[in-house]
Amino acid sequence: MLNAIRTTFLLAVLTGLFMAIGFVIGGTGGLMLALMIALMMNLFSFWNSDKIVLRMQNAQAISYNQSPDLYEMVGRLSENAGIPAPQIYLIQSDQPNAFATGRNPENAAVAVSTGLIKRLDYDEIEAVVAHELAHIRSRDTLTMTITATLAGAISMLAQFGLFFGARNNNSPIGPIGSILMVIVAPLAALLVQMAVSRVREYEADRDGAEICGNPEALARALDKIATHAKQIANPYARRSPGMAHMYIINPLIGQRGDNLFSTHPDVKNRIAALLDMAKAQRVDQNTVQNEAWPRSRHIEAQQTGRAHKKAPRSAGWRVPQTARDDQETDKTSKGPWG
Repeated sequence: MLNAIRTTFLLAVLTGLFMAIGFVIGGTGGLMLALMIALMMNLFSFWNSDKIVLRMQNAQAISYNQSPDLYEMVGRLSENAGIPAPQIYLIQSDQPNAFATGRNPENAAVAVSTGLIKRLDYDEIEAVVAHELAHIRSRDTLTMTITATLAGAISMLAQFGLFFGARNNNSPIGPIGSILMVIVAPLAALLVQMAVSRVREYEADRDGAEICGNPEALARALDKIATHAKQIANPYARRSPGMAHMYIINPLIGQRGDNLFSTHPDVKNRIAALLDMAKAQRVDQNTVQNEAWPRSRHIEAQQTGRAHKKAPRSAGWRVPQTARDDQETDKTSKGPWG
């Protein structure tokens, strides 16, 4: 409840900033126009948030036949989370990462990168998917998309104000005040965007660990993703930096200067919280906790000696093919991911 109140307040601040810039540019008329634009943008984001984000990140839908193992994993974890299974998308990026989007659990999507499937172990991928399902269950996906839309609109309106409103001697706060407003407002919007994201990530880590029942796997996944994100660029995230906060790990941390205004909490703090959670689980191993959080059948088979012979680690998991790639691939070949 407290988190919902905090998020509502932060979104109200963003709307207020948007209206303030409108007031600077056009007085009372500009303020009312900005309010109308903000309302229309929020409505548009509500109905089209998933399509906007997926298109901007060049994510392509994959079917069950293209990756049955991945679909079964998402379906099992969605059942644990108590939500409908979302549509699965694939991002053609060698950087391991993932995000979720959608206005509600009934209209949601989870997107994973090809790098995530190639570079992480099965239980780590499972933990990452659980983290994203936690965002969907909490409806963070809608909040984050609206936040990104408003923050981006504030930046664009501020640039417009520099060319027009700040030159207007009739501005309600004067030309100097106008210039300061259009410079400070985007920074304030960025800080609000960061605040919303950081609060949500800690909660999604905890809830995701509960959904998959493996906090240590999520901790290992975060460490691997953060390490690779510093070395491997994500071209789609670079083109749309306003969407960076939607990923499980900031996809831009490899770029100079991004850490100053990071959209995510420090990964070391997130890992430490997950390891503390794992220790708390081990203290009481005789509870029904493990029964309430079913593990992957693949992992259970390994633990009981019934697992099929694994492919060499260097070979990695077979990356699901998109519809476009399937036309150029031998459809008779099979692998761990379909």
